[in-house]
Amino acid sequence: MRRERTGQSGSPTLVLFPTELEARRFQDQGGLPSGHGLTAICGFGPIAAAARTAQLLERLRPARAFLIGIAGTYDTDRHAVGEAVAFGRVALDGIGAGQGSDHVGPSALGFPQWPGSEDTERLEDVLTLAGEGDLLLLTTCSASASPEEALMRREQHPDAVAEDMEGYAVALACAVARTPLAIVRGFSNEVGDRDAAHWRIPAALGAARRAALELLEDEG
Repeated sequence: MRRERTGQSGSPTLVLFPTELEARRFQDQGGLPSGHGLTAICGFGPIAAAARTAQLLERLRPARAFLIGIAGTYDTDRHAVGEAVAFGRVALDGIGAGQGSDHVGPSALGFPQWPGSEDTERLEDVLTLAGEGDLLLLTTCSASASPEEALMRREQHPDAVAEDMEGYAVALACAVARTPLAIVRGFSNEVGDRDAAHWRIPAALGAARRAALELLEDEG
C-alpha cells in the first residue's frame, strides 16, 4: 500500500484512513492493489481530520477522495457488526449549543458550518457524498460511551445508521476544496458498546476493503 508520497500534485485518488491502526488492519486484509490510489492518515477525531485533510487536498489536488475506516452501527439487525457500507450523506453532532434533547445545531442557530464564498457553496449540518445511496453517517466529537447515550443520539438523528468521529470533518474539507468524497466504513461494534472483546475490527476492515474496491473500480 502506497503511503504519504506527497511530492506530486494531481494524484487521481486520495485514500484516507483516520488512524494507523485502521490503515494497518486494512493492509492486513489485502490493502489496495497497485495503482488504485495514494494513501494517507487524516488523524483521529474531527479537528485533526479536517485540518490534515485540508492540508493534503491543497498539496495533492486529487480528483477524488475516499475515507475508509471503522464505525459503530446503531442497528445490528440491518447493519451487522463485521459488515460495511458506503454512505450517501454525513451529519455532525455536538457542535452548536446544548446537549442531548436540548442540543441546537449550527444551522438552527443561524450559523452554517461554512457560509459560502465566491468559489464554494454554503455548507450546512448534513453534507452529500459521492456515490449512490442515501445512508446517513453521524460524526460525533466523542464516541457514545453507553447504550443510553447511543439511544439519545439516535433520537436526535433517527436516520443515522452508524457513528464515526471523522466523516463530516473530512467531507467539509473536501466540499470546500470541491473534491468529491466517498466514505466507506466497516462496522466494528455496536454504538455504545465499549467492550473491546465484542469488537470485530479485522472483519470490519475486510468488508470495508471489499466495498471500497468496488467503488474504486466502478469509478476508475
